[in-house]
Amino acid sequence: MTEVKVPALAESIAEVTLSKWLVKDGDYVELDQPLCEFETDKASQELPSPAAGVVKLIAADGDDLKIGALICNIDESAAKPATAVATDKAVVKKDVAPVETVAPKTEVKQEVSYATGNPSPAAKKILDEGGVKTTDVKGTGVKGRITKEDAIQAVRNKANMPAREAFSRGERREKLSRLRKTIAERLVYSKNSTAMLTTFNEVDMTAINKIREKYGDGFKKKNEVGLGMMSFFTKAVCLALEKFPAVNASIEENEVVYHDYADISIAVSTPKGLVVPVIRNAESLSLAGIEKKVKELAIKGRDGLLTMDEMTGGTFTISNGGVFGSLMSTPIINPPQVAILGMHKVQERPVVIDGQMVIRPMMYVALSYDHRIIDGKESVSFLVAVKDFLENPHKMLLGADPVDLLLEM
Repeated sequence: MTEVKVPALAESIAEVTLSKWLVKDGDYVELDQPLCEFETDKASQELPSPAAGVVKLIAADGDDLKIGALICNIDESAAKPATAVATDKAVVKKDVAPVETVAPKTEVKQEVSYATGNPSPAAKKILDEGGVKTTDVKGTGVKGRITKEDAIQAVRNKANMPAREAFSRGERREKLSRLRKTIAERLVYSKNSTAMLTTFNEVDMTAINKIREKYGDGFKKKNEVGLGMMSFFTKAVCLALEKFPAVNASIEENEVVYHDYADISIAVSTPKGLVVPVIRNAESLSLAGIEKKVKELAIKGRDGLLTMDEMTGGTFTISNGGVFGSLMSTPIINPPQVAILGMHKVQERPVVIDGQMVIRPMMYVALSYDHRIIDGKESVSFLVAVKDFLENPHKMLLGADPVDLLLEM
């Protein structure tokens, strides 16, 4: 008999929530098969089975558990179920026998939902965007895996569902997730413990748009990732942080820590809430390197695969509310950081350039900062520097205007 306990996930984690079991009581599980999903203060993580055998569940969905708590037992002496053995034999038989002797697929097909079959990344994205729970979908793929076609059909079925009853007074209650509770606590702490102010500016995105339009296809073909705006903003921020190191600082007790590197946290919206994975040493990455890392972290965040190390240690945060249509907002600082940049929707607006009214793609940008560490002049100058780099991308090559460097000004 093997006892399965809550593992030590990180030094700072003392308690987790068992968000859901991926197997049922009495199921036969294989070695390394995912047993359940834990939710910590920052991310979700699956627990693989340490042995093969019949599982006896002890903890239940939604239980808050201490590190080391017993969650289930696995009876390794239990015989493998006849259905599983038969399935194995059928596979072997298929390899050596004529097709006519293989049992019809319908005879060995088992009805499995997301409780035991994970969806493909494409299917999960469709379900999340369509507002359909994976537990409500029966997968038709291998071992009950939810395919893209299953997800599309489920969303269509939901769209055809009748509207809620008029004047309904129904309601439902759900336990606040550990991640959501942590987010709430950190937001309240940030508002109450920092002298937060926000300064605004606007950026003409004409130059960036022209670069993306001209070089986007070639960039994607070479690097296998799209050329988005996040890489330009990250590079501009890193260069501006070199000029204004206080914006890249953090507060630890009674000390201000200045960082010689830029670990940029990027706010990523997931089905379970907002998370902020970190791009390490972003100042040393190329645009392609930044885009690849952004894509990697976004996919991991969507699929709940971010590790604790990927979620901690940022020195500055960028939040892009523009992807949801936000025109302007005041982002909240992510302690112990002292500043955060908010990106917004690009919108064509009339602006005056050289005395002429023209239409340009404009974006409002917002910098929220801790006034205890950053002065108003420094914050405004930092945001103006970011704006300058974005409107004049050639300056990002050398971190300054090439003509100024040529003239040693």
